[in-house]
Amino acid sequence: MTQKYLNELTHTIIGAAIEVHKELGPGLLESIYEKCLSHVLIEKGIHVSMQQKVPIVFRGIYLDCDLRYDLLVDNSIIVEIKSADGLLPIHQAQLLTYLKLLEKPKGILINFNCMNIYKQGQKTLVTELYAKLPKGY
Repeated sequence: MTQKYLNELTHTIIGAAIEVHKELGPGLLESIYEKCLSHVLIEKGIHVSMQQKVPIVFRGIYLDCDLRYDLLVDNSIIVEIKSADGLLPIHQAQLLTYLKLLEKPKGILINFNCMNIYKQGQKTLVTELYAKLPKGY
């Protein structure tokens, strides 16, 4: 895995989200966008897992909590889907926590309740794991 690969995959994910947004528009439930986005990515031959539990280990003890991510794309990028008035700091905190707990290098917040996903409806976050990856250029 390289930074270049993750950047190209990020571009593909955001492009797929734009496809979904163009067809459906804003105003639907997050679960609808999640299913449609995963469908488009699978059509493109990309592995996607949905709504899997995020393991919580607290002081060495596994806690059975119902914390779930929206999408994990190619076992490397977590996609958190929103349909809200805007992306808030709490949404970023949630994604950063998922990235830390699952030890993933990159995540994307996508808000489908906007006019233009590319300009105002997405935010990409990276962890220190991303910085340690080879550039791949």
